[in-house]
Amino acid sequence: MPNYDQKIARQLQLPIPQVAATLQLLDAGNTLPFIARYRKEATGGLDEDAIRQILAAATLLHNVDERRETIIASIDEQGLMTPDLRQQIDAAETMTVLEDLYQPYKPKRRTRAGIAREKGLQALADLILQQVRDNKTAEQIAHPFISADVPTAEDALAGARDIVAEAVSDHPDVRGQVRQKALRYGLLRASRIEDTPDDKGTYRLYYDYETLLSRIKPYQVLAINRGETEKVLRVKVDIAERDWWQAVEGAFRPDRRSPLAEHLAQAIDDAAKRLLLPAIERDVRTTLSEQAEQHAINVFGSNLRGLLSQPPLTGQTVLGLDPGFRTGCKVAVVDPTGKVLATGNIYPHEPQKQWSTALKTLDALISQHHITLIAIGNGTASRETEQLAAEITRSRQGVQYIMVSEAGASVYSASPLARAELPDLDVTLRGAVSIARRAQDPLAELVKIDPQSIGVGLYQHDVNQTQLTAALDGVVETVVNRVGVDVNTASPALLTHVAGIGPKLAERIVAHRDTNGVFTDRSGLKKVASLGPKAFEQAAGFLRIRGGKNPLDTSAIHPESYPVAQAVLKRAGLKADTPPADRTSALIQLQAAQPLAQLAAELDTGVPTLTDIFEQLLRPGRDPREDLPLPILRSDVLSVDDLAAGMQLSGTVRNVVDFGAFVDIGVKQDGLLHRSQIPRDVTLSVGDIVQVEITNIEKERGRIGLGWVKTGG
Repeated sequence: MPNYDQKIARQLQLPIPQVAATLQLLDAGNTLPFIARYRKEATGGLDEDAIRQILAAATLLHNVDERRETIIASIDEQGLMTPDLRQQIDAAETMTVLEDLYQPYKPKRRTRAGIAREKGLQALADLILQQVRDNKTAEQIAHPFISADVPTAEDALAGARDIVAEAVSDHPDVRGQVRQKALRYGLLRASRIEDTPDDKGTYRLYYDYETLLSRIKPYQVLAINRGETEKVLRVKVDIAERDWWQAVEGAFRPDRRSPLAEHLAQAIDDAAKRLLLPAIERDVRTTLSEQAEQHAINVFGSNLRGLLSQPPLTGQTVLGLDPGFRTGCKVAVVDPTGKVLATGNIYPHEPQKQWSTALKTLDALISQHHITLIAIGNGTASRETEQLAAEITRSRQGVQYIMVSEAGASVYSASPLARAELPDLDVTLRGAVSIARRAQDPLAELVKIDPQSIGVGLYQHDVNQTQLTAALDGVVETVVNRVGVDVNTASPALLTHVAGIGPKLAERIVAHRDTNGVFTDRSGLKKVASLGPKAFEQAAGFLRIRGGKNPLDTSAIHPESYPVAQAVLKRAGLKADTPPADRTSALIQLQAAQPLAQLAAELDTGVPTLTDIFEQLLRPGRDPREDLPLPILRSDVLSVDDLAAGMQLSGTVRNVVDFGAFVDIGVKQDGLLHRSQIPRDVTLSVGDIVQVEITNIEKERGRIGLGWVKTGG
């Protein structure tokens, strides 16, 4: 990758050695989580986001270089390459500049300019471009070009103008300057197409809309694009004449002393209206859409990270309720390990209205299985079902309920994975099992679902699906490896996201576990078919073995660092099996006895690695989700009628979008905490617990406005 490290370092404002080391590690086939966690000395401690940015930048530069070679080959084949053009192509750093340089040489469909060239009018076009000074009239200059295909001088001039217009439109500097001016000063206008249905007024804001391209928000771009696709909106980009004329005049200026000046002016006007401005409009719309899509993908990724990072509710026997009206509520009971204990159906709502029977059924299940938590899916009939749960929890000590997002539960229920995990259950009951397990461990359950189906995004179906999938897979990978995975209990779906494993190897690990029993140490993973040294190196540190032969296998310390960890324990007068609670004093004393850098040098390791080892020896296998506030557990239900302006409540952030955050405050609909209400120094994530104040209630529109009080924690 010639000069990639320097270019990327300059672009991302990172030290060159860190970028160079990261690129080398990536080239060697190392995964992002492994590099970020276990190669800190080489990368200078870059986190996964920074490494992912380096990878994305390197991929883009590689793609530009590949396109550069294709363009050079195409122009060479046409015999049109010049030293100056080659120098410009070699110096181009972006795809846009490359394409602008290639535009005049790009093979085109049969155009008016191409037809004129076939009639032998290129030389006349060159005279117009040169603005030759001559005592002859334009018609006299054009006379030698009259032929059977070009019967008059005016026909010759018209054809030559077509060639000139294409030359004006294809000029790289002109395109670049007009595009830049358009993005800065151009106007985007949207209007409603007459007699088109928009029954819900979805696009009302854009029926008569105008804004500077430089000021439009990403979500507005995506909304307008969707309205255009649904043929509700007509969209137009307006570029002022002064903005395109100045760019054209710099390269093509009519000379009043030339008899061909008027023809150049006509060709410029034709070029602008017929070729240049429509092309620039397409370019800027594409640019805005790409930027908006990337923003939407980033928002979705951030929300997904928050959702997956929600703390697990361990040790709970959970009753999962998948609410419904006509078909009833599906019920599933799972023990603290997620094992299904019981399933069934209740019909408390319309049309059956078997409320008391449903109460008795749930009450019996709670007594029989010692249920401590009821998890309710937040879909249809959720709030009505919440009233059922609230009635039970009022009369029972130690039982609470929680609302759980059921997005994607139906997708999971019908998936091959669900059939394999729950082969004896009807597809409708699998959803209730998923809801119960989501309360116990959101990460372990949600990784079984395609991220696009989880529903924490903004216009996720309107963006590039390949890019969205890649970004969301990266988020899942980051969270899974940050948390770590118990190799003896993890599903194939969860193991798939561990660094270096993937779907096929995950299935082989589980098959080996089923056949040979649980893994007793990390080295036992080497016996799994197809799990070679590279995969073991990448994955081992993220896999946990609890209660095995080696206590270090419980931690995030990589096996390659076990000698260092054992040396640290020995210096502290401890053993590997010394309980963590009994290590604290001795390890703190060891850290205080000499500078960490000196100790690292003596143990032949780096300071970042030694720091991580100390942290893991003090808190082995710590789940970072434990540092976050637990989800809100409720024991009573609220309705909109219970709310009043000024009331303060705790709520859970369910979705973060450009204009604010939607917060579940325990009533039928989420409240909107507008971005103007959120302090500038606060960044909200899905799953955050916040204190909010009711500012306004619109019952008829189902809207609740919220004001900021503070975050929980």
